[in-house]
Amino acid sequence: MAKDKKMVTAITSMDEDFAQWYTDICKKAELVEYTSVKGCMVIRPYGYAIWENIQHILDSMFKATGHENVCMPMFIPESLLQKEKDHVEGFAPEVAWVTHGGNEKLEERLCVRPTSETLFCEHYANIVHSYRDLPKLYNQWVSVVRWEKTTRPFLRSREFLWQEGHTIHATAQEAIEETERMLNVYAQFCEESLAMPVVKGKKTDSDKFAGAVSTYAIEALMHDGKALQAGTSHYFGDGFAKAFGIEYTDKDNKRVLPHQTSWGVTTRLIGAVIMTHGDNNGLVLPPAVAPVQAVIIPIAQHKEGVLDKAAELLEKLKSLGIRVKMDDSENSPGWKFSEYEMKGVPVRIEIGPKDIEAGQCVIACRYNGEKITASLDDFAEKVKDLLDNDIPKGMLAKALENQHRRTYACTTLDEITKSLEENGDGFIKAMWCGEEACEDAVKEKTGVGSRCIPFDQEQLSDKCVCCGKPAKHMVIWGKAY
Repeated sequence: MAKDKKMVTAITSMDEDFAQWYTDICKKAELVEYTSVKGCMVIRPYGYAIWENIQHILDSMFKATGHENVCMPMFIPESLLQKEKDHVEGFAPEVAWVTHGGNEKLEERLCVRPTSETLFCEHYANIVHSYRDLPKLYNQWVSVVRWEKTTRPFLRSREFLWQEGHTIHATAQEAIEETERMLNVYAQFCEESLAMPVVKGKKTDSDKFAGAVSTYAIEALMHDGKALQAGTSHYFGDGFAKAFGIEYTDKDNKRVLPHQTSWGVTTRLIGAVIMTHGDNNGLVLPPAVAPVQAVIIPIAQHKEGVLDKAAELLEKLKSLGIRVKMDDSENSPGWKFSEYEMKGVPVRIEIGPKDIEAGQCVIACRYNGEKITASLDDFAEKVKDLLDNDIPKGMLAKALENQHRRTYACTTLDEITKSLEENGDGFIKAMWCGEEACEDAVKEKTGVGSRCIPFDQEQLSDKCVCCGKPAKHMVIWGKAY
């Protein structure tokens, strides 16, 4: 049992050092490993399995809305990247460049893809000629490189995995509808599959994507009260079309410009899951993305009939499509309990000689620690119901409670400062006049930046929290990852 205890206490308490708690979980749950390339990580099988489940669910949602997967090159010629001025300026500090091919210096530098707008635009210019060619609803699953100065597993790394959707439409209205539709897809996925509540809203002009007319985002609140941007969706208008010479012939036989969007989420969603649901014993995974949804632990497995009965339970759960494993290793039950708590497996099933005699098993839920006794006749259906309903709903309710408890309405800068001092970090709701100078001043004086202008607006007052002039929007402010 000393070994069991050491496994749990090896995780730094989140109240003691949240950043170290996060790193401990990433390492001890075997999600990542560091490499000799600074800022890059190995995503280990368990971590990658979470990403595969995220990918599978989202890909199905994208295809249900009419999108097709494509794959663009990794390299972008410098001349192509330079075509959209705002875009290149926004990404210039983070770009990695290829200057040599083998031993020969390249005639033109190649950018290692930080994002793919320019490549899609070049492609659109070649394939879009008539209104009949529109819309194009594309998505790709790739890695990108951004030369981040400060890195942390999943949250910020120099190379990371993501999906990037890119669409092109005949009209502004169609493109704007697409931008909002995909933001809603992200929000639905986060709340239903990740049990993670989000705030939907529009980014301020100073915080929008480089080259975009408008950027929409979903913002989530972590355990420590910091915000995390979980996904973005951008409306580009016809700016990229002008820069790249993309035109099409409309129904009136006129040459006109199309309108574009892009949208994406990354492996930082895994970090979001850790910091939304994890506890001092390790990961707490939502069933939809958990690599193993249920684990069976035989108790006193050396006794006759225990392993055979555990194997029967295994097959019953498999028949219901549940991702399940049985641990019949020689490790003690206490070690196994700690191990699968660490890995965040949503459900643990215990079966021993006394349980078999009573025709029952014990089911333990990871997210709240509750144990129930279930008949062996219908335990599988009970586990299925827990995974599909009770657990995700309970996890979402728990995360929502944290969000509500750590959201504070303020009408002055002094109130913001006082709230942060007394309550710690969280979402700050406050009014804003729309001037960038006030946005900057709020961050300088209080330490919280604008996260988004939420779609669900409240009239907290009629004055800007900073300058006292008439307010235009309620803004969610916060410290962010």
